[in-house]
Parts: sequence; C-alpha cells; structure tokens
Amino acid sequence: MRNKSALLRLLTIVVAIGLLSLSGLRLAIGVDFERLQQALVSRFGADRAPLLLDWQRMLGDGRKASETEKLRRVNDFINQRITFDDDMSVWGKSDYWATPLELFGQGSGDCEDFAIAKYYSLLDLGIPINKLRLVYVKAAQTGPAGTFLQAHMVLAYYATPTAVPLILDNLNPQILPASRRSDLSPIFSFNSAGLWQGTGNNASTSSLSRWQDLLARARAEGFQ
Repeated sequence: MRNKSALLRLLTIVVAIGLLSLSGLRLAIGVDFERLQQALVSRFGADRAPLLLDWQRMLGDGRKASETEKLRRVNDFINQRITFDDDMSVWGKSDYWATPLELFGQGSGDCEDFAIAKYYSLLDLGIPINKLRLVYVKAAQTGPAGTFLQAHMVLAYYATPTAVPLILDNLNPQILPASRRSDLSPIFSFNSAGLWQGTGNNASTSSLSRWQDLLARARAEGFQ
C-alpha cells in the first residue's frame, strides 16, 4: 500500500490490540459461491472465474485442517495468486478497499485487499472472529534513500486472548509471531464486530465508514 493522505492522518492514533468482550464470539459467514461467480462474471468477465473457483476449492480442501494449517493455506493462496498493485492503478482512486470478489475479479490489489481477503477466507473456514484482527501498522521498508516507514495493513491471528498474535502479511510471506516482526509498529486494529479499541482515541470516521461500506458491499455480493 502506498502512503495515502487518509492514512497519514491516522499515524498519530495509538490503539492497543485487545479482545475485551469479544472473547468467545464467533462470526460464521456463509458464502454463496454461485452468487459470487455470477457477480464476478457479470462485472469482470468469464476469464476471471477460474481464480474464484480455485479459491473455493482451497477453502473446501481446508475445512477439516487445523487452524494453523488453515492460516498457511489462506496466506499462501492470496500471496501467490494475487498481484500487488496500488489503488490508483487498479481502481483509479487514491484509496479503495476491495471486497474479496473485487480482488479476485481484478487479480490485483494492495495490502488492505490482501488482508481483507485473508480475513474473509479464514472466517469462512470457521476461525472465530475474536481470533482475527485487521491491523494498521507502520512498516519499516528499505529503499535507495535508506529506511522509511510506510502505512500498511496485516491480518493478526490470536490462538488465545492473551497469546502473541501470528501475522499474515504480503510483505513477508512467512507467518511469524508479532514479537518477531520488529519491522511492524501497530497503529490500530478492528474486525467485523465494528469494535475500535485503544487508549481512549477512536480511529477516524472516514476509516470506520470505509470498513462499514465494504461490509455492506460484501454482503450484497454473497458474503452472508
């Protein structure tokens, strides 16, 4: 994800990652794959259908796997089958959060789209919502001019409420504990429960609205 003006305004927000009253809550999403396929073909053409079908097959094959194996399957699939690109190149907009259907339709997206697709995939595989968090971070990157910080999004998985989370990321394909990702500094986290947590500060209204809009679009596409 490129540095974006909307995200730069968020870099002063410090929000701790917690689970609070969500412990034990499970969000079971039902994916209407037939409806998704029809919508994808209608919007993006039949040539994009194989990627959606491969995603459906990956989910089907992983339903009886352990949670650790589900993380690996989903992380590898999204990282390997989706091309990274910025929102302006893909959507002609400076900041756009794509649904999984839109991501598969384009075949490319930025870090937010990678993380969101992994999130929906793991929910479909039965991972409880209280174990998953989309997390905005500052990622330390190295370029020709040296090290710089870049706004970025990852998916965090908590095996237990007090566990150090595992990080699913497109910058580093390895699933590692957050304690081993010294290149990442968390800013704030959220999930489908709409809970924004921290030190008394809330995330920006624009970010919350963007997330709520994505949830509504995903439901309309077939994510129940």
